Amino acid sequence: MKRRDLLLATLALLFIWQIAAMLVNQPILPTPVQVGAAFIEEMNKGLAGHFLASLWRVIASTLLSILLAAPAGLALGQSKRANDFFAPLIYILYPIPKVVFVPIVLLFLGIGDFPKIVIIFLILFFQILVLVRDQAAGLRPELIRSVRSLGAGRMALFRFVYLPASIPGILTALRQSVGTAVAVLYIAELFATQKGLGYYIYLNGNTLFNYPAMYAGVVAMSLLGLGLYFAVDWLERKLCPWLFVS
Repeated sequence: MKRRDLLLATLALLFIWQIAAMLVNQPILPTPVQVGAAFIEEMNKGLAGHFLASLWRVIASTLLSILLAAPAGLALGQSKRANDFFAPLIYILYPIPKVVFVPIVLLFLGIGDFPKIVIIFLILFFQILVLVRDQAAGLRPELIRSVRSLGAGRMALFRFVYLPASIPGILTALRQSVGTAVAVLYIAELFATQKGLGYYIYLNGNTLFNYPAMYAGVVAMSLLGLGLYFAVDWLERKLCPWLFVS
């Protein structure tokens, strides 16, 4: 995606927002300029702390998901017997919207960062597990045989064949899950916490009725999602350059 196209799309959205604010002409929809001013002011008042709290929860859950789901997906992709055993369980759990587990996780794990990290982890784990498994299982048999003919054992196959082949699956899963993860983070931060963008948005919108500050929080959460999405794109270009060879 070219930077010029992104800039034009952003300007178009701001223009539509400005027109909508003028048509509505109510405090519930401030103009982009008002929200921009509130964003700068609120960053100095505590919005930055809420942003960092949410960022930490997303990054921690993402790293935990990769560390656990990627090896599990590779193991299932390499072993037909293991995959046949676990496939029915994955088939049942994968399509369930993980947001329904929010009250259950909070009930059992209580308040703090850990239950919120677990909730996002549940979303990312199954996405990464399934895509990495399918990626590993889809490797051409002749490729594996040719590497084995050079004397490669199981560890060498894992390091030089299965692991590089799984990286695009991991990044694809992260790209697909970023929006859902941030949305679930918002819901999780509505409960039993006083730190995080979800709490900040709800507090300013539904308690203090400070709508410019509320929209500043929405902008911050949008920037969080976009930043993570762009980070995945950057990692893909660095780790999988062969995907961009025309």
